Amino acid sequence: MTSENPFGQVLVALVTPMTADGEVDWPGVEKHVDDVISAGADGIVVTGTTGETSTLTDPEKIRLVEVGKDVAAGRAKIITGGGSNETAHAIELYKHSERVGADGIMIVTPYYNKPTQAGILTHFRLVADATDLPVILYDIPGRTGVPIKYETILRLAKHPNILAVKDAKGDFSEVSRVLNQTDLMYFSGDDANVLPHLAIGATGLIGVTANIAPAPYRTIVDAVNRGDLATATAAHQQLEPLVRATMTHVPGTVAAKYILHGLGRISSPRVRLPLVGPEEWEAALIEDEIDHVQGIPGVDFHNFRPDRNAAAGGALPKVAGTTR
Repeated sequence: MTSENPFGQVLVALVTPMTADGEVDWPGVEKHVDDVISAGADGIVVTGTTGETSTLTDPEKIRLVEVGKDVAAGRAKIITGGGSNETAHAIELYKHSERVGADGIMIVTPYYNKPTQAGILTHFRLVADATDLPVILYDIPGRTGVPIKYETILRLAKHPNILAVKDAKGDFSEVSRVLNQTDLMYFSGDDANVLPHLAIGATGLIGVTANIAPAPYRTIVDAVNRGDLATATAAHQQLEPLVRATMTHVPGTVAAKYILHGLGRISSPRVRLPLVGPEEWEAALIEDEIDHVQGIPGVDFHNFRPDRNAAAGGALPKVAGTTR
């Protein structure tokens, strides 16, 4: 990490620990934030996709920033994600996050309403204008329905607050073009492609699997920084079955919570509707992948005790309100 990077390099797309009835488990949040920072993360993205932003209330989103800042105590940057597909609401959320101490914001492409590139450009510019915080653009067309096109990224790169892109599009040739033509930093938003992104010049990652195992990502980033491809590749290969377990059978949030609970690191695997815990056959697939995980620093699967009933049964998760 250089002085020009206000975000960190190993960023965790933080899950939001919840109680068995679907309320935010605030002591669990504090513990989990401390765990991932202690294991090597230098940035935390709260209230992103993995944090279940779409079913968190606005007060919960703001408190997650506050709790993250308090626990991090300067050891890691706290970035607030999520936002809104309504520009005015997004501005309101990010301004409030800035007031309570966020170190940066990650703005997702407006989802569901599928704006034109002119609408995307205007949305990002207005949000970035409304804050003094550094901005990461979140390009994830698989969820939003529309990509941030290359030409739009080039225009947005001229905004003084827009410093980076989280790329979940996977177009490596476009990443290279943008890196060649702008000063934007790139963060890999695809756990399986962290090393390829870094190899072509990305700054770091914003990862789901890093909730479970931040240390190997720290190893990969540090190795790439010093030009040690062999060490980075070995850590990448070691992580591969865990990434597969987390990212291929159910939504990453669901799998990450299932695994963290099985490791005894969060009190419940609960997610909020419409997400649900893995069905028995899905849990079996996750566990089959975990059987191939070996030697990852900080993760001992000998103590893995999954509770499929806790994940799939019992009381329904809380359905969050829409209060702003």
